[in-house]
Parts: sequence; structure tokens; C-alpha cells
Amino acid sequence: MAEPRKSETVGDVEGGSPLYEPTSGDEKAGVTKVEDAARRGLQPPEYIKSLSPEARDEAERKLKRKIDARLMPAIIIMYILNYIDRNNIAAARLAGLERDLHLTSTEFQLAVSILFVGYLLMQIPSNLLLNKLGKPALYLPTCMIIWGIISALTAVCTSASGLLANRFFLGFVEAAYFPGCLYYLSCWYTRKELGLRTAVLYSGALISGAFSGLIAAGVTARLDGARGIAAWQWLFIIEGAATVFVALSAYFVLPNFPRTTTWLTDEERILATWRLEEDIGEDDWVGSSEQSFWQGAKLAFMDIRTYVLMVLLFCIVASGTVTNFFPTVVATLGYSSVNSLLLTAPPYVLAVIVTFCNAWHADKTGERYWHVAIPMWVAIVAYIIAATTTHIAPRYFSMMLMVPSVYSGFVVGLAWISNTMPRPPAKRAAGLAFINAVSNCSSIYASFLYPTSAGPHYTVAMVVNCCTAFIAVVAATVLRFMLVRLNKKLDAGIYVEGAINSAPGTAAAHGFRFKV
Repeated sequence: MAEPRKSETVGDVEGGSPLYEPTSGDEKAGVTKVEDAARRGLQPPEYIKSLSPEARDEAERKLKRKIDARLMPAIIIMYILNYIDRNNIAAARLAGLERDLHLTSTEFQLAVSILFVGYLLMQIPSNLLLNKLGKPALYLPTCMIIWGIISALTAVCTSASGLLANRFFLGFVEAAYFPGCLYYLSCWYTRKELGLRTAVLYSGALISGAFSGLIAAGVTARLDGARGIAAWQWLFIIEGAATVFVALSAYFVLPNFPRTTTWLTDEERILATWRLEEDIGEDDWVGSSEQSFWQGAKLAFMDIRTYVLMVLLFCIVASGTVTNFFPTVVATLGYSSVNSLLLTAPPYVLAVIVTFCNAWHADKTGERYWHVAIPMWVAIVAYIIAATTTHIAPRYFSMMLMVPSVYSGFVVGLAWISNTMPRPPAKRAAGLAFINAVSNCSSIYASFLYPTSAGPHYTVAMVVNCCTAFIAVVAATVLRFMLVRLNKKLDAGIYVEGAINSAPGTAAAHGFRFKV
């Protein structure tokens, strides 16, 4: 049996303390985090050794508040615009895009799906490049400026071919942001903190879903024909310009990685770096020479858990493709275009609340499976209702269920990726990008499930969504059994490839455990 390297030792992070939840014997013995780290082979810096447990906890709380205040608002606003620029074509359809460009239903569906071709192609190379460069504060805003310009240029498209080219390149550049942010967060926060922060990030998508409909309703009602420009053109111009402005501001706000961030004090940098080393057993980002492109990708592709996670996330995203056409589905209620756009907002507002609560409870309990499975069962019920009735009340009720359930399960599923593949960072970067890229493949075919002719039931789409939601539950169940089995091996002191194993001679209770 292979012996774990010294850097692979780390304590449990499942519980309420920043490192691990001690057993009852440890509580009696008063084992501190520094003592636990030392007996597992990790050598804390002198500054960390000098802190009492109470001072350490207080310093860590202040550090997290400082990181949260600087990092989270910026990436949320950026993601709001990322999601709006990607999905505003659905609102533009109701604002006259399809009519003015003389698009057939098939051409419009192709314009929606082709974005995801570019989006899929670039995710893994982009994440590996970000990991190699170690400059997210420059890389992410630069990509944002480019996609903002491309999005604004949609307003000058005059034919189907121009629209298709524009959408392909938009997806190609936008691919950098979301998987990049997932990796970015995992380089700042410990595993037990990722669920809530991922939910906070993804709230940008949910907020954008609410605001996109409201913005589109206002533009359609007030700016259609202003200065000879159609409402859908104003939509792309306004939202593209806002994207560029926010990206320019982000240059002055975003940090890079903990070790290289200048607005942290020396002590804060030491603590921020040590937190991650405690959590995953090694320093997370040292320098560009240490970040291997292909070794990380090879490790991710050779891990069977990558493929189970891929099926899980693919099916969750596939079941949620209705959100790409949500204005179209809401329009089947029979209201005017403006009122239909307004009615898209409440499900997203509810989704923000439900997603936060689900992710917060998942982090608090350290549990993952039920926080994915239960929302997907709710989604199954929602799709069954939507496929079987056209009455306004139950149909809108199903819409109020489907958005919160899919998004709340998806967010916890995303955090489960980093929890399951914590190290090395290049593997985590490749795994996150690969899984996110494949999960979005469903958006390529999904556009063909929502032609106008399929309304108002959209039966085929709802049945497909229902089936993929069920497969997601099955995949989550398989993953849970796999991780429970691996945890039992760790309990028995058996070396597990890809895990953070206990040091030789260390009690198994203090080793890394996969979150299930």
C-alpha cells in the first residue's frame, strides 16, 4: 500500500470549527487546531502557533468578512451580467428579434444553442490557463470586456448568419467566467465554506433571471423605436455597455490568490494561505511553474468520480433548460408580452431564497446528498404538473417550483465537485471545467424542445426534463454510495487515491472525509 506524502495530511473539516469537529475524547483533551495539524505532519507558521484558539477564531472571522466584502459583491455583479448577456436572447425574442431578422423557428433555436458550442469548447483550456497564470484579477475582467462588446454588437446583426456568428463567439468568451469563478472560490475558501459561497455566486444567475425580465419589459414598453432603434437592439446595447463598465471597475476590486494579494496584511496572507493548507493538506497555489496543464487534466479524467459528477450535473442542467426559454413558457399563460416578462421575476426571487437556505443548511450540516436529491424530486413533480395542465393557477405554480428546485440542487451539486476533488488544484480546475462544460451540452439540444408550435403544453420538453431530473437523483445516489465506501476505507486506515489521507500512525478519526 502506497504511503501518503507529508503534504497529504489534513484534519477533518466536516464540523463547526474551521478545521474539524473533534471527537468526544478530543474535546476532553482540549486538542487545538495547531496541535492536531502538528500531529498530522503539518507545520504551522510561527504566527499561527502564536495565536490562542480564541484569537485564531476571531482572526479567521475577520479575515473571512474582509474577503467576503471584497470578493463576493464583485463576482456576483459580474455573473449577473454574464448570465444576462448569455440568455437575453429569450427576452429579445418577445421584443421583436425573431420578426425583425426574419428568423424561422429553427434558426432562432440554432442561435440559442450555438452559443453553447463555443461555451463548451473553451471551458477546460480557459480554467487551466487561469490556474497557470494565477492572475484572475486581470483575466476575468478582460474576458468580460470582450464578451460585453460582442453582446452589444448583437444589435447590429441583420441576418440569421450574422446572429449565429455573434452568438458562437459570445459563448466562446463567456466560457471563461463561471468555471473560472468556481475554481477561484475554491482557492479562497475551505471546503466547508464553499457551498454557501457557491450559492451566493449563483444568486447572480437567479437575480439576473428576475432583472432580465424586468429590464426587458421596461425597454420593450418605453424604448421600442426610439431613435429608430428597435426594443431588442436597445436591450443588447444597454446590457452590453453595462457589462463593459462593470468589467473596467472590476480591475480595481478583484484580488488574485491569497498568497499574492496586496490588500491583505502579512498576517492575513499567512492565515488565508494556512487555512487552505489545513483544509486540503497542501498550499493551493504557489507559482505558475507549479501548475501543470495536462497533469491536472489527466488526473481528473482518470478519476471515476469525475464521470459520476458529470452525469449528475449534466442531468440537473438538462432538467433546468426550461430557464433558457422561461419567457416563452410563461407566455403560454396567455398574457401580453410585457406582463409575461414581469411574471418571469417571482420564480427567480423565490429561487434566490430557497437556494440560499438549501446551501446554508448543506454547509451547516456538512451533508450533500439530500440537499441535491430532495430539490430534484420537487422538480419532477413540477414538470409533471406543467405537462398535464394548461390551467393558469396550477401551471404558474409549477413554474414557481421548477426554477427554485433545479437551481438549489445545482448549487449544492457544484460545491460537491470541489468537496470530492479537493487536490491538487490543477485537477480541481480541470474537473470543474470539464464537468461544467459537459453539463451545458444539454443546452445545445434543448432549444429544439421549445418551438412555438409545441406550446402551450411543451409536453416533450417537460417529459425530458422530468426524466433527466430522475437520472440526477440516481447519479447522486451512486455518488453517495461511492463516497461512503471510500470514507469507510479511510476509517480503516486504507490509503485512498485522490483523498487527503491521515499521516502514518495518526488516528483515523482525524483524517480527511468526503462529504456525503
